[in-house]
Amino acid sequence: MKVFITGGSGFLGRHLIRYLKKQKEIKSITYPSSCECDLTTKDSLRNYTSVRYERIYHLAAWTQAGDFCLKHPGEQWIKNQLINTHVLNWWQQYQPQAKLIFMGTSCSYDPKLELKEENYMLGMPTPSLYTYALTKRMLLVGAQALSLQYNMTYSCFVPSTLYGGDYHNDGRQMHFIFDLIRKIYNSKSSNKSVVLWGDGNQRRELVHVDDFVNVMHKTIAHLNNDLLNIGAGVDYTIKEFASYICNYVEYPEELIKYDVSRYVGAQSKLLDITKLRNLCSSYSPRSLQLGLKDAIDWYSSNLTHEHK
Repeated sequence: MKVFITGGSGFLGRHLIRYLKKQKEIKSITYPSSCECDLTTKDSLRNYTSVRYERIYHLAAWTQAGDFCLKHPGEQWIKNQLINTHVLNWWQQYQPQAKLIFMGTSCSYDPKLELKEENYMLGMPTPSLYTYALTKRMLLVGAQALSLQYNMTYSCFVPSTLYGGDYHNDGRQMHFIFDLIRKIYNSKSSNKSVVLWGDGNQRRELVHVDDFVNVMHKTIAHLNNDLLNIGAGVDYTIKEFASYICNYVEYPEELIKYDVSRYVGAQSKLLDITKLRNLCSSYSPRSLQLGLKDAIDWYSSNLTHEHK
């Protein structure tokens, strides 16, 4: 099987590539960097037309965590629409035999509805994440349209927040869990207070990136022209995440402060994974304790020079 991956240098992409390299059925993996293939540019994928791929993993997206979506709504719309349109066009024109596997986002769900697959396109996403959420909905619409007209096949996976080792530690805005680890770990030697956004009662669900990759690989063949939530099935408050990290790195929990004036995003995002459990009865995500240990240990071994 020959595989093509966009976004291979990202957090999910790096873990996916390592996983696929261990699979006997995978004969080749092509994963150009953004420097080699700028997906916002028309015909950027023309150099990859000679090989016929069996699977295309589309992971690339222009976004970051935190309040990034609030600050760059127009840019997010234009850049992500360009990226998605160019990938869909290349798939239809040059790789119609391939199955397209792409990522949705839990941000696309209306927080007032159950976060189950049949509600993905219904209602209104959280206003602060609206633009990015709608680009992901439009990506699904594009795949659906091409599937209907040209009899092409896709799988769309909607992850909860991914975490684990080997994440970006280069100063860009990070997902909340990596930011918690960084702030608490870097403050433990000085006993300085750590300030977290919100009141700490907002809830989040995490799924370890390796668990996500593993179950995605197992279900791709059975998920045709459909989408699937992949989460852990349980969520925790920010205070609970912070408490575990404090205990593990031996930082005084009483030094945690909360800034209720700062951006917090959705109050809760817990995916319904009933469909996943029906499709893969053996699915058993690792415990939060084991997953956070992996992420914290990786961070402690890979501090940037300025934090050493």
